[in-house]
Amino acid sequence: MTDTVADDRAAPFRFEYDPAALRYGPNCVADLDSELSAHDGSRALVVTGSTVGETAAVMDPIEAGLGDRLARVFAETTPAKRLGTAIDALAAFRESGADAIVSVGGGSSLDVAKVLAVLVAAEREPGAVGAELVETGTISVPETGLPPIVAVPTTLAGADLTMVAGVTTDPETCPVESSVSGGISDPKLMPAAVCYDPELVATTPRSVLAGSAMNGFDKGVETLYARNATPVTDATAMRALSLLREGLLAFGDGEETDWVYQTLTRGLVLVQYGISRAGGTTLSLIHSFGHGLTRTYDVQQGAAHAVVAPHALDYLFDRVDGRRDLLADAFGVADAEDPATAVVEAVADVAAALDLPTRLRDVDGPSREEFPAVAEAVLSDSFMANAPPGLDPTREDIEAILDAAW
Repeated sequence: MTDTVADDRAAPFRFEYDPAALRYGPNCVADLDSELSAHDGSRALVVTGSTVGETAAVMDPIEAGLGDRLARVFAETTPAKRLGTAIDALAAFRESGADAIVSVGGGSSLDVAKVLAVLVAAEREPGAVGAELVETGTISVPETGLPPIVAVPTTLAGADLTMVAGVTTDPETCPVESSVSGGISDPKLMPAAVCYDPELVATTPRSVLAGSAMNGFDKGVETLYARNATPVTDATAMRALSLLREGLLAFGDGEETDWVYQTLTRGLVLVQYGISRAGGTTLSLIHSFGHGLTRTYDVQQGAAHAVVAPHALDYLFDRVDGRRDLLADAFGVADAEDPATAVVEAVADVAAALDLPTRLRDVDGPSREEFPAVAEAVLSDSFMANAPPGLDPTREDIEAILDAAW
């Protein structure tokens, strides 16, 4: 069982990456005004959800850090990532005289912020934008005029250093004729800066943080075995997994120290570095399962990952090398007699420590009769293109993994 990335000592690679400016540290949001200034922003619209928007422990430091650069707070984002929400945010952006955006919270708020930036630059009627999304599944990104986005994550999902955004339509909330789910991808959607403040991460409810953490953790796992892995992403993913595993096991044990949140936040920074590039992403098999299980069912993304990841990895290691030695190194189990088994157990241990579901029957997902349709969705997911060389799953293979997870 070998693949072409198992031994990379002489493998050529090209790494093109233009990330956001990264700022990390306790209370680093105190410098939001200077970060905004560095990216030519004079007044910012804060885009967030209602829960975060009502959490003083988050919003007070954000507003103090922005000072006179705060134009207004728009606290109306939802997990649905609706185009209608971005259209409402556009009105707030214009009315407040903003010229920059600060996204606070999880991936949903950042996705809405990115769609808002596209709307600001497009200067098109919302109806025309909605019609394009319904017809093509995406929205064209203007060459110029996008306001800078500064992201302030409060979860561990790892949605911050990306150049993509999900978006949905709903005829009841925006001028379209039908409901669709789509996405935007363009290097210009990479935030100008991301401020990782462990003190804000610590304000997030444990259950929310646990689910988001499994999503971010699996990004590191997949980055190592992805078809387009590079020595750069190997290095950052390995260190990220080491930090995240250590921090998540302590978090699962109930430890609430500054060290835990600082360790988790540093791991979050590293796990994302280089995984979303102009030439593609390193996300692969596990995330394809996550998409297949969450796009048409109410199961939460992190819960889907917790359930399926050990079984997907079992299947992967049975077919290809899957960089098992690097993964074992990252998890501190390099001396194990069977590195593949040790890696699967390490991933399962993290899910168990986070008290996440371990069986598909225990989440609000598909019935066993629906597995063929889920398998088709998994196989058609764009992330499957990043599967390791030599891994060519069939629908029967995917159904068997789902059945094992049941």
